[in-house]
Amino acid sequence: MKIGLTGLPTVGKTTFFNLLTHSNLETNAFSSGKTEAHVGVAKIPDERVDFLSEVYKPKKTTHATMELIDLPGLVRGSSAGMGMGNQFLESVRRVDALVQIVRAFKNENVAHVEGGINPLRDIDTINAELLLADLGIIETRIERIEGSKKINSATRAELEVLKKCMAALEEELPIYSLDLSDEEREHLKTFNFLSVKPMMLVINIDEEQLASGEYPQREELYEYSREKGMPIMEVSAQMEVEIDRLEEEDKKLFMEEVGIAQPGIDRLAMTTYGYFGLISFLTTGEDEVKAWTVKKGTTAHRAAGKVHSDIERGFIRAEVVKYDNLKQLGSMSKVKEKGLYRLEGKDYVVQDGDIINFRFNI
Repeated sequence: MKIGLTGLPTVGKTTFFNLLTHSNLETNAFSSGKTEAHVGVAKIPDERVDFLSEVYKPKKTTHATMELIDLPGLVRGSSAGMGMGNQFLESVRRVDALVQIVRAFKNENVAHVEGGINPLRDIDTINAELLLADLGIIETRIERIEGSKKINSATRAELEVLKKCMAALEEELPIYSLDLSDEEREHLKTFNFLSVKPMMLVINIDEEQLASGEYPQREELYEYSREKGMPIMEVSAQMEVEIDRLEEEDKKLFMEEVGIAQPGIDRLAMTTYGYFGLISFLTTGEDEVKAWTVKKGTTAHRAAGKVHSDIERGFIRAEVVKYDNLKQLGSMSKVKEKGLYRLEGKDYVVQDGDIINFRFNI
């Protein structure tokens, strides 16, 4: 999954990117003239992978990952090409989902592009630019269709769904909020609309706000999150970056001291997995222990293809063991003794934490 980090300039996007990817990029790179998005990979912590690695002692241990793209900051008018609008629009179309970084932290040395801290205003600014960019594309396409002399049934169906989307955008509703049929969604695929992409909010707070649990518009932001069905989380990105540079033992102590229960990547992973309906299944062996990310509802046959297309093509059975059972009993032999080892067919729906060995023949 590709996650795009978006927001106004100077809200802490690159700091958050550094935190998740353990990078050390210059945080004012975009304001000093850089236009290319930063791309990195965040390893998703998973104690199940760590435990299985201890049991199997493989040559290689591979956690699930999330590709992150730190996008140039948006400003008012970006949808019309102002600022780095064109670079942003080109980059953002490559992502599957958006995480909007919203500034609540105070820092007199870092001026706010809008003149002051107002999280709800900033969210509206970003959302408006995304909606306007989509609206411009839709209006152009509708004009072209209606100006055509030949309109067949497929084009007519496309026109209908575009008008439905345009009506929503004019009401300031993103396209992803519409209840569209599979056929209607198929008509929209080629456009790669921005407001089709689901979004979550990350409120970037400072150390003092973290300690007090208070910052501007906190209650209103959570109400907004509930109304829009948009996940929200808080992070003190700068402080977590500084904590992340400490030795592991000091890191845990400092996190406890300042009241951070989980690192930012843990919380982001939990939120995104829940929001996007993702789960992980696990494969084990002497060569590698690995976590694989799939959508809820994925069958064993499709999961096999995630590992390798040959395994999907030659699928016979899936040997399935629940992670919790293996952890509790300590070894695969004891799991089998207890009758907790199962053979499943291609239509078995993979569950989060399944340890799977695929039998196949090609």
